[in-house]
Amino acid sequence: MPAGPGIPHGLTVPGAELREQFSRSSGPGGQHVNTSDTRVQLSFDIGATTVLTDEQRERVLQRLSPKLSGTVLTVSSEEQRSQLRNRNAARQRLAELLREALAPPVERRATRPSRNSRRRRVRAERRRSEIKRNRRRPHHE
Repeated sequence: MPAGPGIPHGLTVPGAELREQFSRSSGPGGQHVNTSDTRVQLSFDIGATTVLTDEQRERVLQRLSPKLSGTVLTVSSEEQRSQLRNRNAARQRLAELLREALAPPVERRATRPSRNSRRRRVRAERRRSEIKRNRRRPHHE
């Protein structure tokens, strides 16, 4: 992965740390689909990798926790009819997930509501109050 937010020097995951499994994919493809293993499952153990620093590892584990099985992130691809294209798509998907997880959190700048937005809010509250007031039973005077 090229350098970017959270990855100042870029990131290269060695092929030895990736585990690929191939299986038959579903969907159209005629007889070809029944004979070739084009579906790719790419697994990457975040807890055991040597590529990430401890700080990066903690950030990735925290942000990707719903997608992890233990500390292993698994991505699959079966959109293409070619195993090579599915391998490339799975690697791209893994890189994108890691890039998003490694990006530093964006802090929100505190802002105040504008004068006009406060006026609109109060006007809407008064309008709603008037609607509800008109629903009441009339007084007998």
